[in-house]
Amino acid sequence: MAAITIDGSDLVVTLERDEKWWGLLGDLRVPTSSITAIDVVPDGRRATRGMRAPGLGGTQRLIGTWRTKGDRQYVCVRRGQPAVKTTLQGQRYRTILIGSDDAERVAADVRAAAG
Repeated sequence: MAAITIDGSDLVVTLERDEKWWGLLGDLRVPTSSITAIDVVPDGRRATRGMRAPGLGGTQRLIGTWRTKGDRQYVCVRRGQPAVKTTLQGQRYRTILIGSDDAERVAADVRAAAG
């Protein structure tokens, strides 16, 4: 399962090997200074927007890049699982959406680190 951590002044998303393969993604590192909002959504799958390109889009899991006009999401979520939604500025992805059973705590940790 993907993990969100803070390393110095960076937010780091670490994917498991299978998630990297299915989503055609690598781990992600962005400066906390680029974070404009951090929210918890009750169902990460429902919060995903756009068309998958590339990635895995099943009924239970979404992993990969989702695109809409002028926007790109980095997604690793499960149906029915809460997710941390991080909005960025000036980065390759506008939104990072990562599922977590403890999304409230993870979001609080990221908020604290982002200042």
